[in-house]
Amino acid sequence: MPDRMSMSDISGDENPNSKKTSADTYAEWDTEETILAVKTALELNHEVTLIEANEESYLKLLCARPDIVFNIAEGFRGPSREAQIPAMLEMLGIPYTGSDAITLGICLDKSRAKEILAYYRIPTPTFTVVDSIEQLSNFDDFLPCIVKPLHEGSSKGIFNSSVVYTNDQLRRQAGRVFFEYEEPAIVEKFLSGREFTVGLIGNGSDIQILPIVEIRFDSLPDGVNPIYSYEAKWIWDSLDNPLDVHECPANIPVKLKRDIETVCRDTYRILRCRDWCRIDIRLDDDGQPYVLEVNPLPGILPNPNEHSCFPQAARVAGMDYHSMVNAVLEAAIKRYGLLKEE
Repeated sequence: MPDRMSMSDISGDENPNSKKTSADTYAEWDTEETILAVKTALELNHEVTLIEANEESYLKLLCARPDIVFNIAEGFRGPSREAQIPAMLEMLGIPYTGSDAITLGICLDKSRAKEILAYYRIPTPTFTVVDSIEQLSNFDDFLPCIVKPLHEGSSKGIFNSSVVYTNDQLRRQAGRVFFEYEEPAIVEKFLSGREFTVGLIGNGSDIQILPIVEIRFDSLPDGVNPIYSYEAKWIWDSLDNPLDVHECPANIPVKLKRDIETVCRDTYRILRCRDWCRIDIRLDDDGQPYVLEVNPLPGILPNPNEHSCFPQAARVAGMDYHSMVNAVLEAAIKRYGLLKEE
């Protein structure tokens, strides 16, 4: 097993060349608490060096030459930002945890991921991508729908107002995406069923599907849309005023559990995810599971009271935070064949 390893992450420093600053600008970035919690978990068996994901990363990685990098870097700028550190590591020949640059880039561009899934007949809501208000005509048959920035995560740009029921609402919400995020919008048919999220750890025949988490919309304030919006994730549910927003394991029939797990396992394989991932699922009116989004860099807040889905599912599976982090690392070590002979 490798002795020296690095953690690659980005947090804290405002980028002057980024998009307009809004309430959710830094929602994707890991908190200092998360970074230090992952570091502590890895230090149980390894020497750990922190390397921030910025313009100096390449030279720092070149000099440090770690045996492996635990990658949680969300990237610095642009729609391919999550692929930046993995691409550097591949150029340098340094192993790292998680999916490769291609998969990370595809999954951050929601439309590209959905196109691939649709090709393989994995159910995903009907969608279109628009980059101007002029394209938003004759959408009556598409309503109701949900409007999202094309390449954001952590519910950035997904607000209660993102579910639209009229053409005027659609144009207004798409315009907000164009202006605030300076990127295209993905307009997706809104599904009215229950919503779940599923964590996976491992590779090949060793993939472990963690207990399914259901998003409890009945815990949200009265009158809001039943989606896991930015407000639901970061404002209405807080440490001072917690909501009972997650149920894990989800209380669902055995067949539905099996169907969700099958869809997630197939999605993981088709998009060539590695080591870990979290997949968001929503049911249609007939109870069929559809893939909403794929998150190859899932959030892992260490505080159990902060309702972070992946660690919560891991706890229900019997893993504490340290065990969860090291399970991801061990999956990567095995994949690279880095285990030392005793």
